[in-house]
Amino acid sequence: MTAGPFIGISTYAESGVRWGVWQLDAALLPVGYPRLVQRAGGLAAMLPPDAPEHAAATVARLDGLVIAGGPDVEPVHYGAEPGPRTGPPARARDAWELALIGAALERGLPLLGICRGMQLLNVALGGTLVQHIDGHAGVPGVFGRHPVKPVPGTRYAGLVPEETSVPTFHHQAVDRLGEGLVPSAHAEDGTVEAVELPTAPWVLGVQWHPEMGDDVRVMRALVAAATAAP
Repeated sequence: MTAGPFIGISTYAESGVRWGVWQLDAALLPVGYPRLVQRAGGLAAMLPPDAPEHAAATVARLDGLVIAGGPDVEPVHYGAEPGPRTGPPARARDAWELALIGAALERGLPLLGICRGMQLLNVALGGTLVQHIDGHAGVPGVFGRHPVKPVPGTRYAGLVPEETSVPTFHHQAVDRLGEGLVPSAHAEDGTVEAVELPTAPWVLGVQWHPEMGDDVRVMRALVAAATAAP
């Protein structure tokens, strides 16, 4: 049986994580991410935060890249001051993932941004974020659901042509689109729920959390693009 493409997934870096008798710093990733890659036919690898200058060498060893969800992007990256509801910065992660995105775009590597990952893709291309919106997150620790409608003619609509209910938990959103990005899905309130880069071989961002649901189509498309890439 032929092994699937090698898909890297960015991770959290957390302090004082406890397991067993230990309490140590840890690189963490909710298991839904690698499981979704595996269900889609890929091989999953965790990418803990590293020095930004190592991003190009890391990307060169991958067939595809997922930028995972996580904390708010520090507003300095899109020329704004932190709002009252914006979370504390994750500076090492911001720097690493921005470098990964830049290296992936330069190489033409298939790239999927999930939640924060979509927002960071937008910021990497010069876009901005709304620092707080209501109605897109449930109680802490519980994913909500809402319908998402594809934009006809986009790559995403070709993968998921119908309106779907998606797992969601976020309080920030895309504001001004980054250079070259186009919206490919919206929520009922008009919030941009997916973006894509038509000039790249395969770049897509989704605001929801496909790793928390049963729909594998988006990840399967990333794996297929990674398999086909030269």
